[in-house]
Amino acid sequence: MEFKVVISDQESGRSYQREIKDEKAARLRNLKIGDEFDGSIVGLTGYTLKITGGSDKSGFPMKKGVHGTQKPRILMRSGVGYKPRRDVRKRKRVRGERIDEDIVQINTKVVKRAKKSIVELLGLKVEEKKTETPVKEKKEEIKEKGAGEKPSDEKPKAKRSKAKKSKEEKDGYSSA
Repeated sequence: MEFKVVISDQESGRSYQREIKDEKAARLRNLKIGDEFDGSIVGLTGYTLKITGGSDKSGFPMKKGVHGTQKPRILMRSGVGYKPRRDVRKRKRVRGERIDEDIVQINTKVVKRAKKSIVELLGLKVEEKKTETPVKEKKEEIKEKGAGEKPSDEKPKAKRSKAKKSKEEKDGYSSA
């Protein structure tokens, strides 16, 4: 048995992915959405994680309230697995809320924290965010080049005519 556990850290706004196999994965079997488990299973000693969802090997999402491990087709108005553009009910196939060997990904969130950060415990590198110049500074640079003038580097954009072509012009024939 093998799972990809996605850990969502709401304080930092980041998510981390860990793969667990065999004995550790077996400890998560038969847990359901909403259950909490010890983070030491995924390498986060001192953390408590809550299961928020997941998906199976075919890509069907787990849905809270669908008991067991089966894949029924349920009538849905909206929610996990169905986002309608208008108010329509539709039958959609989803996975039950219990974790079994068909589940590939388990989504979790941090409920209880330890003193060490997740980055330290997992041994990851922290990527620094690229600093971009604010929009105001960019506008000032353009004004310095010339008030209201376009920079010489840029080519003027070609305007498209909105007139419809006749059938002959589309086919490549001319009437002359």
